[in-house]
Amino acid sequence: MATANMLSSLFPLFSLVCFISIFCLLSLSRKASISSSSPTHPYFHQVKPTMVTGNIEPNATSGSFPYTSSSSSCDYSDGSWIHDPDVRLDRYDSSCKEIFKGWNCILNKKSNGRDIVKWRWKPRNCHLPPFDPLKFLHTYRVTNIGFVGDSLNRNMFVSLFCALRRVAGDVKKWRPAGADRGFTFLHYNLTIAYHRTNLLARYGSWSANSNGGKLEDLGYKEGYRVDVDIPEGTWEKAPGFHDILIFNAGHWWWAPSKFDPIKSPMLFFERGLPLIPPIPPDVGFDKVLKHTIRFVEKTMQPSAIKLFRTQSPRHFEGGDWDQGGSCQRLQPLSPKEVEELFSLTKNGTNVEARLVNLHLYKSLKGSNFHILDITRMSEFRADAHPSTTGGKKHDDCMHWCLPGITDTWNDLFVTHLNSLKIRN
Repeated sequence: MATANMLSSLFPLFSLVCFISIFCLLSLSRKASISSSSPTHPYFHQVKPTMVTGNIEPNATSGSFPYTSSSSSCDYSDGSWIHDPDVRLDRYDSSCKEIFKGWNCILNKKSNGRDIVKWRWKPRNCHLPPFDPLKFLHTYRVTNIGFVGDSLNRNMFVSLFCALRRVAGDVKKWRPAGADRGFTFLHYNLTIAYHRTNLLARYGSWSANSNGGKLEDLGYKEGYRVDVDIPEGTWEKAPGFHDILIFNAGHWWWAPSKFDPIKSPMLFFERGLPLIPPIPPDVGFDKVLKHTIRFVEKTMQPSAIKLFRTQSPRHFEGGDWDQGGSCQRLQPLSPKEVEELFSLTKNGTNVEARLVNLHLYKSLKGSNFHILDITRMSEFRADAHPSTTGGKKHDDCMHWCLPGITDTWNDLFVTHLNSLKIRN
């Protein structure tokens, strides 16, 4: 009887506790619902919802290599191009004197020259903000940044320079550590430089020796000697000078117009001796990447940041550059059109980009290089090349208009640098 009376007296207290618990659970559920439906960034309220999307798996055959930031998991290669007609050219404009004439699509009156920058890349699960040039100058004062590679890295270098030049004061023009071109922003003691190299390795013309040799015995009369273990002199001193290096390579390796496999083949040497039996260019590329990575890791300071940019895609349709190929698109491609143009299984004109990336991923695995994946986002932008306004006898469907898509590459570059800076 006493037990029954005790339970009866505790019942009101038990009921009150249950009520409070249920109320708290309902409140938390409502807050979570409101939070999940809120926009991730106020910028997207202002953007018209016209977009080209790309949903890809993280593998090399689709041109993707996910980059994860230190603060959250985000595959920056998986996203959409969103058209915003109200965007203004406020980062820099066609008056920047460093822009190579053939890339200045606004000055050359390309019909969509001003519309190219009105497409913004939006990763599916995060935000890629446009970098702030003035903040960048402050953050990376007393820093040397080097771009090492072919003209596509110059494309990116010029984009960065023009953005910084617009907000900076005194600029000194010089060529540090054998660079093709370079500038120091004096107030910040920040140097950026471009080191031109076609193959990364040293190469030059080769002719058969009248006294004979192993290559001569195989019937070779002329070609190009490529020393896989010797860096080209244009960038040999760069690792000892720069605090941040960003490399690219690939376009020249698949250039039969230059390295004809019959008339002017690549002949590979290692430790001063020809590699016998002779190896094909793709194997030579792997060897050069291996030696380049070793050389850079050995000669740069442990605290230095080393990046390798993935391949910039070409957009030739109807044939290659010397076969009447063109790029007349005025808007980004659809996902289906991208796969038609770049699928490895179709082995089309533009297969180079994903093919090169396969070699890059394999060679960089296990190194302390960071990968900057710009391939997938760039595959959609068939509209952003100089095309017939590039000043060449053929359509330029390889380089990019400036201002243009390489500005977005630099947004990703700076996002990556800032992430590494916080992590360190």
